[in-house]
Amino acid sequence: MTPTGRIYARPGQSGRKLRRNCRSAVPHLHSALPSQRQALVTHPPDPLGPDPDLHPKGSLVKPIRLMSGFLTVGVWTLLSRVLGFVREILILSLIGPGPLMDAFVAAFRLPNMFRRFFAEGAFNAAFVPMFSARLEGEDNPHRFANDALNGLMFATLALTALGLVFMPALVWATAGGFDAQRFDMTVGFGRITFPYIFFMSLSALFSGILNATGRFAAAAAAPVLLNIFVIISMIVASKVGGEIVVWLIYTIPLAGIAQLALTWTAASRAGFALTPGLPRWTPEMRQMLIVAVPAALATGVMQINLVVGQVVASQFDKAVSWLFAADRLYQLPLGVVGIAVGIVLLPDLSRRLKAGDDAGARNALSRAAEISLALTIPSAVALMVIPLPLTSVLFERGATGPDDVAAIAVAVAIYGLGLPAFVIQKFLQPLYFARSDTRSPFRYALWTMGVNAVLAVGLAPVIGWLAPAIATTAAGWAMVLMLRHGTRPMGDVARFDDRFRKRIWRIILASVVMGLCLWAAALAMSGPLGTTGLRYIALLILILIGAVSYFGTGHLIGAFKLSDFKRAAKRK
Repeated sequence: MTPTGRIYARPGQSGRKLRRNCRSAVPHLHSALPSQRQALVTHPPDPLGPDPDLHPKGSLVKPIRLMSGFLTVGVWTLLSRVLGFVREILILSLIGPGPLMDAFVAAFRLPNMFRRFFAEGAFNAAFVPMFSARLEGEDNPHRFANDALNGLMFATLALTALGLVFMPALVWATAGGFDAQRFDMTVGFGRITFPYIFFMSLSALFSGILNATGRFAAAAAAPVLLNIFVIISMIVASKVGGEIVVWLIYTIPLAGIAQLALTWTAASRAGFALTPGLPRWTPEMRQMLIVAVPAALATGVMQINLVVGQVVASQFDKAVSWLFAADRLYQLPLGVVGIAVGIVLLPDLSRRLKAGDDAGARNALSRAAEISLALTIPSAVALMVIPLPLTSVLFERGATGPDDVAAIAVAVAIYGLGLPAFVIQKFLQPLYFARSDTRSPFRYALWTMGVNAVLAVGLAPVIGWLAPAIATTAAGWAMVLMLRHGTRPMGDVARFDDRFRKRIWRIILASVVMGLCLWAAALAMSGPLGTTGLRYIALLILILIGAVSYFGTGHLIGAFKLSDFKRAAKRK
């Protein structure tokens, strides 16, 4: 070994002997002290493919390749959201905006709200960093995961029982403006759909295990099952003459069982065959609970804002259905980009910070922000420029008429303005959660909820049912400002690198060019877009024009290199 740290083979030395010398000369990162780890990391690992030496053969820890992981989650999420569109199209066509759909939306939102709080929100924000740290330090991660499983099963069973008993109170708290007919239907639907939270919470735990070990496919594929089950049930119901909404609500808990089975099996194959048992109150579980409680509000602030919006919207006829449809549309890019980046970035940051790799963590953050905004900003521009063609082609059929579509389009444009904020939150929050800091996002969430409530309630008498959409967007940007301000004490690891700062303005410029092209193309194709049969082809052409104009302009002005996407796609 030379004074510079380089190791050279002597003449006639075999490769096997050289490798033995390397192992004896350089301590393994897993056994090194944090200071040693930092000294060994002289260059930030490429997020497109980290150093395989960090994870030796035979380890349960699979290397996290940030960009390939993002693409894996993104592709599966895209499939889920596309099928979700098919689901919403069927719901709007077969049921349509009105009391029945309002009741279903309010009932289905209850288990989803609690799932975001306790499972995907609080639990994962606490569990994934702690589990990732134990993987990195080989500190009995299997036992920790099993204790977490038993604790979560006990908590969600208790929550499910309480929810079934106090369902009228939950409906009153989240949809107090409903008349007696819609209220009673929502209570009945809620008692059928609420057990979904139990299965999805456990599925979220196994998904967290898979994500922390670098296995993203099964966890990302699980949500697809819900949409497949729902689509099949509604089609069958329409063919056999059954009551569609009844088939719909009974399918939801069945889909939850299927999702749990998929993730549980995948985790077992990954080496984490967990067995249910009685919960144990250990110091690790206590620490996780301390972290999880503030994270519940921090990560579920959007859900709280949606509930506040639903309470306000429930006072206006069809408003709950309109906002639900608009929410589904902007959730497509949010899910594909923002959620995918957040899922992959959190365990990656946790493991890099555990290893003392601040430079690698900064590089990972910058690349995650770069790729997510490169896809989010043009999506936001498209939602604001052509909301009516999008909503008309997707939703205008059956029980959903032109007036409904026009209302949904306005809400889509407002949500589009807030889309970048919702995505930015997804890669800023992991900076806190990777450090087990959930109190700071908790404080910011309290202020954000205040902003949302004041605007939603205060603007409703003035502008009506659109107040919740405006409030949600404003609250999203307020949360971004506070999260960004809170990262200042974290140092360089929380600052974007020079490459990001150079490219972000070019991404914005390319998005503006795309917006102008979309606006002109939509005017030119107004006739085909309003013609039955041709409108689907016209919308496809419009989307292609947007994609070509954006990626072409972005490549020419240096906003990104198309080779970056190709290289990331080839990484496995």
